[in-house]
Amino acid sequence: MNVNEKIIVITGASSGIGAAAAQLLARKGGRVVLLARREAQLAEVAQSIRAQGGQAAIYPIDLTNAAATSYVARVIMADIGVPDVLVNNAGAGRWLTVAETSPEEGAQMMAAPYFAAFNITRAFLPAMLQRDAGHILNVTSVASYAAWPGATGYIAARFAMRGFSEGLRADLHRTRIGVTLFAAAKVDTPYFARNPGSEERIPRLSRIVPTLTEAQAAAHIARAIERERREVVVPFMANLFLRWHRVFPRMVGGLLTRTGWQGE
Repeated sequence: MNVNEKIIVITGASSGIGAAAAQLLARKGGRVVLLARREAQLAEVAQSIRAQGGQAAIYPIDLTNAAATSYVARVIMADIGVPDVLVNNAGAGRWLTVAETSPEEGAQMMAAPYFAAFNITRAFLPAMLQRDAGHILNVTSVASYAAWPGATGYIAARFAMRGFSEGLRADLHRTRIGVTLFAAAKVDTPYFARNPGSEERIPRLSRIVPTLTEAQAAAHIARAIERERREVVVPFMANLFLRWHRVFPRMVGGLLTRTGWQGE
């Protein structure tokens, strides 16, 4: 897919991977539509894009609210048009055990990314199906494939994103709408600063996997859209590690457990 002049809706676009992807796709000629809860940060990202000659619109929204999401999708389609590309990047959640997690926080972890992606996809999908064209890319983590101690709710929500992507792809198998599952290892974003105590729970085994910059993650996302990839795991060492996990699940799972968080 050539993204030039394509309408590209990006959720979680106020910072981190979402903002970096928006800036890159706008430089490639995409008409980016930025969604997130934080209006001031969205405006800063859009201003940066416009200053470089790009096209950007912002719609502040809490995507975990299904009714509000449906409404803002209708407004976007009336104002700009039906998306050619939807990038589901909104996500949150601290790394906690089940015992450490309140029911409210557990629900919040599932709300974003999973319900945020479900709600906005459901809102745009009828129009995309009517046109029978488009691409949906779901951003998740390598935690969609492998588990480690101390992050149960976070991992469960990422497994949900993987299941959502595979189920959605199956639903759309007779259409010309593609689905990409994009899973990254650690990316240098504000996430860990906003979720204190989480970074310390990364398994020591993961030190063999390089940390990506926001720009590197954005470049992988843009390439996945352009090539309409089915599944992308980055960086290479993370991809290789997960291949080992598929072949030797008990051995690799055991290493993740033994090198992971062992409690206070």
